[in-house]
Amino acid sequence: MDRSNLEDWLTRYRTAWKSDDPDQIAALFVDEARYSPWPFSSAWEGRPQIVRKWIDRGDSKRPWEFEHEILAFEDDTGVVRGLTTYPAHGDEPAAVYSNIWLIRLDPDGRAREFAEWWVEKPSDTPGG
Repeated sequence: MDRSNLEDWLTRYRTAWKSDDPDQIAALFVDEARYSPWPFSSAWEGRPQIVRKWIDRGDSKRPWEFEHEILAFEDDTGVVRGLTTYPAHGDEPAAVYSNIWLIRLDPDGRAREFAEWWVEKPSDTPGG
């Protein structure tokens, strides 16, 4: 495995993120995958729970942009730094998040572990 395997997975991840399509989401993960969506959270266990929880987030209903850089990849494990920007949309204010992702891939290119750590950019307005 090499960085191209991770780039392929990231491309498929972004496609699923935009669509919230259950089949696209499921195709990213092995049956027994673990997805940790927030620091200190309980992991989503197994593909069915990952798909259900992902869709519950509903990110496809809001526009977003994502930039990333692969910081490291060795054997089956990659570390990605990302920047997610959500422009103001309806009642939702704009938001920017810094992300660090840890992804462990199976030989077939699906993730068996995904963990994300994110921090929202503080508001630029005084008191906000």
